[in-house]
Amino acid sequence: MAASSVCRAAGCVASRALLRGPHAPPALWSLTRRGSTASYAQVLHNIPETHVTTLDNGLHVASEQSGQPTCTVGVWIRVGSRYETEKNNGVGNFVEHLAFKGTKKRPGPEFEKEVESMGAHLNSYTSREQTAFFMKALAKDLPKAIEILADVVQNSSYEDSQIEKERNVILQEMQELDGSLSHVVFDYLHATAYQGTALSRTVEGTTANAKHLSRANLTEYVETHYKAPRMVLAAAGGVSHKEVVDLAKQHFGNVPYEYKEDTIPIPPYCRFTGSEIRVRDDDLPLAHVAIAVEGPGWANPDNIPLLVANAVIGRYDVTFGGGKNQSSRLARIAVENKLCQSFQSFNTCYSDTGLFGFYFVTDAMNVEDTLHFAQGEW
Repeated sequence: MAASSVCRAAGCVASRALLRGPHAPPALWSLTRRGSTASYAQVLHNIPETHVTTLDNGLHVASEQSGQPTCTVGVWIRVGSRYETEKNNGVGNFVEHLAFKGTKKRPGPEFEKEVESMGAHLNSYTSREQTAFFMKALAKDLPKAIEILADVVQNSSYEDSQIEKERNVILQEMQELDGSLSHVVFDYLHATAYQGTALSRTVEGTTANAKHLSRANLTEYVETHYKAPRMVLAAAGGVSHKEVVDLAKQHFGNVPYEYKEDTIPIPPYCRFTGSEIRVRDDDLPLAHVAIAVEGPGWANPDNIPLLVANAVIGRYDVTFGGGKNQSSRLARIAVENKLCQSFQSFNTCYSDTGLFGFYFVTDAMNVEDTLHFAQGEW
């Protein structure tokens, strides 16, 4: 199986065993199995039902009601760096940074004051295929939360002064990310696994782009991609689905769904290439390595077994403690053989492809041994 890898380097267990051991009475074994099945069924029974409604303009509304005094509500948009080009790579991240800096209705200081007066928590993120804006608030403030999110998505002001201020913030963040070796390694992994395709580009974009992206670039990006059929308004907690739908119609009903000249942006095909990239830095004391095979997209049924496999392989860090009593077999092997400082299995999914792999930090002399045992778990 082809794989892509990247290296940045320098240098109550006892009682269960009693019940399931060779001398365990069959009745006890059967009782244990029935008890486990019952507990799983109870867990599934307690999961709130997900209600989904699609508005006339194509916007999807999803909610789960749990009767809590708080709620979380957000807007997820199917757009990210995969929809960008070499020239505007990083524009989605730039737009997201400016989202909470003020709208046409709420200038910056007023926006922050209103959110703080609610005792709410507002956040956002951009990935390769998604952009999200979400808020955690009291359940009684759900109408205000949805109205604020709608204002952010549809009416952000993108003032020139804020753009220049945020430009400096983004450049500083890019410098800080260069110091995060795990972040750098995963960017290199995408760069080699999806070389020559849109998924090879980083979410933050290039320094050159961050210095030159203009207000026109930002507004063009929003007008092109922020369309109702590509949005999901999701809410969970002390919410009523009918109320969420009614609020969505009120505040998101006018989000456009038509494209200029009917040109609907389609994510470009991204092929997986088995390959390897190494970046050597002799000033680093340890090797940071990631290896991955192509995985399925998030909607593929094969993704479920891989999620289970991902949990079985697990993760490990020397600071965790536990020694040879780790639940992960690979973690026990790592402890017994002093293989690495840490490792984690990962299953990164996109709409039509993914990366299933293994990231670890170790001494340069132990890279091959760690890879051997890790691939043995696959």
